[in-house]
Amino acid sequence: MAETTKRTQADVTALNTPGLYRFAPGLNLQVKGEDAKSWLYRYTISGKTRYMGLGSARHVTLAQARKRVDELRVTKVAKGIDPLAEEAAAAEQAKAAKAKAIPFRERAEQYLRAHEDAWRNAKHRGQWRSTLETYAYPTIGDVPAHEVTAAHIVEILRPIWSEKHDTARKVRGRIEAVLDYAADPDDALYRNPAAMTPQLLKKLPKLSRRRKEDRHHPSLPYEQIAAFMADLRQRDGMAARALEFTILTAARTGETIGARWNEIDEAARVWIVPAGRMKGEREHRVPLSDAALAVLARVRAASKGDVIFPSLPNDRPLSNMALLTLLKRMNRADITVHGFRATFRTWAAEQTAFPREVAETALAHVIADDTEAAYQRGDLFEKRRKLMTAWAAHCERAAGAAVIPMRPAAG
Repeated sequence: MAETTKRTQADVTALNTPGLYRFAPGLNLQVKGEDAKSWLYRYTISGKTRYMGLGSARHVTLAQARKRVDELRVTKVAKGIDPLAEEAAAAEQAKAAKAKAIPFRERAEQYLRAHEDAWRNAKHRGQWRSTLETYAYPTIGDVPAHEVTAAHIVEILRPIWSEKHDTARKVRGRIEAVLDYAADPDDALYRNPAAMTPQLLKKLPKLSRRRKEDRHHPSLPYEQIAAFMADLRQRDGMAARALEFTILTAARTGETIGARWNEIDEAARVWIVPAGRMKGEREHRVPLSDAALAVLARVRAASKGDVIFPSLPNDRPLSNMALLTLLKRMNRADITVHGFRATFRTWAAEQTAFPREVAETALAHVIADDTEAAYQRGDLFEKRRKLMTAWAAHCERAAGAAVIPMRPAAG
């Protein structure tokens, strides 16, 4: 290291040969070129020698650099404080503060990018973003995620809680998910302001009894299903066959329109729906009645590829709206496709003696009770086959015919 006991500002300008030059105790000028000169504070703490940058010599004079070194020596190093470590800690705090200041809108977009690839339904992905844009962003879009309060949530939900209750529930849940995503995982005191607590619920309008009933999917009374099926079978088109199959198997729309021929074992009379297309993310075996197999036979000639119910002629699956649109064409906008599952479940409960767990398993419902789930590990397949055969028979009966409760055979 080039060294001298007395250097001036003129020396700072004159020194152009690369090297490290001592200007005062602990103060060094690092020269890398004519226009590349910077000040370094050399100090020792805890037995280790450290170099701390004090800025470019173009912007910091010799006098300023000396003053800064004296300050650091007296206020930090002499007290055992490492100024570099302190500076790094301050930078980390600033970084954390900046991260906390990220607006809710940006956090929501981060959440969507991190999760939307795992969402199978494109419509679901679109609804996630659109509901936040419509209902959440106007109130909290520019608010840092960590500053969102329960009062904000009430402000968002109150106008739609009664009139658009299903939407309001989804908006609240999506805000909660984004805020959980943005939260510091090490914060043991974290509390999500969008969580549905009793306190939050009391701040929202009370739902009328009718509104609570309207939250369920409108369904067809089971006494009318035979007449409905007779009308449905007179209609041509892939959507009609898909709806017929959906009703006969008590399946969800997504399970039907995504069905592939390689999932069907006609010899075993079973449809195996893979876990990736099930709401509960578990493989589901569906016993196929004669009526369900007849639907498959009817569409096989029109289905050229692997999709069972294709949107012709492109051979891609039907859209999510195809079956609902069919209901509207049938002048049945008063019911939903999902509602046929309720029709099936009500029929099974009121008109048969099949055990509750058989009907629930037929609907691929997950057993909520942990103890019951621990002991019920099978899928009751043979009992469900009898149930679905009885359901198909009920769907065939003439409207108004007497319904005879049936008890499954023992075993």
